[in-house]
Amino acid sequence: MTLTFHWFLPTSGDGRTIVDRGHSGGSVGSRPGSAAGSASRYRPPDIGYLAQIARSAEQLGFEAVLTPTGTWCEDAWLVTAALLRETSRLKYLVAFRPGFISPTLAAQMAATYQRISGGRLLLNVVTGGETAEQRRFGDLLSKDERYARADEFLSIVRGAWSGTPYDFKGEHYEVEGATAGGEFPVPELYFGGSSAAAGVVAARHVDVYLTWGEPPAQVAEKIAWIRKLAAEEGRKLRFGIRLHTISRDSAKAAWSEANRLLDDLDPADIARAQGNLAASESVGQNRMRALHEGFRGGGSSHDLEIHPNLWAGVGLVRGGAGTALVGSHEQVADLIEEYASIGIEEFVLSGYPHLEEAYWFGEGVLPELRRRGLVRAAA
Repeated sequence: MTLTFHWFLPTSGDGRTIVDRGHSGGSVGSRPGSAAGSASRYRPPDIGYLAQIARSAEQLGFEAVLTPTGTWCEDAWLVTAALLRETSRLKYLVAFRPGFISPTLAAQMAATYQRISGGRLLLNVVTGGETAEQRRFGDLLSKDERYARADEFLSIVRGAWSGTPYDFKGEHYEVEGATAGGEFPVPELYFGGSSAAAGVVAARHVDVYLTWGEPPAQVAEKIAWIRKLAAEEGRKLRFGIRLHTISRDSAKAAWSEANRLLDDLDPADIARAQGNLAASESVGQNRMRALHEGFRGGGSSHDLEIHPNLWAGVGLVRGGAGTALVGSHEQVADLIEEYASIGIEEFVLSGYPHLEEAYWFGEGVLPELRRRGLVRAAA
């Protein structure tokens, strides 16, 4: 099996800590500044810095960069379009929410992107955030209704990409003769979700099912579930995982960095974040939270090691992906190989700060994986 690795564009800001940089979803605190005599802990998401990360990801051998969506992120379509000329090979995994724009318009936007980029668009379908954020964008549907709408939305998008004018009439959408116009490489669809409604949408429409970084045994159960649903639809999917990473030349150095990140967290901030996350209606978020339930600070980073070299510390104060690969380059490669053995083919990674951690992984772990024959040789 040849594995694929993607990096992340921090369009809500970046820095040397996992506490809030101004984005929501469970994060807490104010934007960290810099104490006298210390390095800056916050980097704004200006286009120059994001271009640095994109160019480095391309140079290091990553396939694509995931660009998030949400209230506190810069718009993913606009940012990545601006970065196209900064890179020549790198793909952009653009997160977008169905329901905020017309499905035919989304199909046309993707087709245009493919034509001007030479086929460098991947799409990450995000069915919805928390109810408060959805309402901020004028979306008042319930969670299950959002998945039903996404099902119709993706049917129309796929139909518009088919090359034949597409008609559709459903509960949420009705179109006549939908088309994206012209020729273009059809972008692959990525999608994640742990609820029953999410599983149905994934099985019917997507190319790659993404899971957050749960321990391998739990991920294997999820893969089996989605495979069964996809088989019932006569389809096969690939599987990916979303993780952070802290890789160093030695395990001691990696866990020292995890301890540094943990020491930055105030127990009151952890408690406040966990209170916010406990109210989440997301099944996936609740599964993430369960991995570190009961920890409220005061221990060492190893207290949050939920599987060998899998650390749940990020999820103490941040929503979404809450676990990290932590260890020497060889140990991180071992855990990646373990995930690969249960069917994971794509890894969407990030770290704090994203520029430096891209180099630690790209110069440390990727060469080790190439030696094991799990990654294509560097171009």
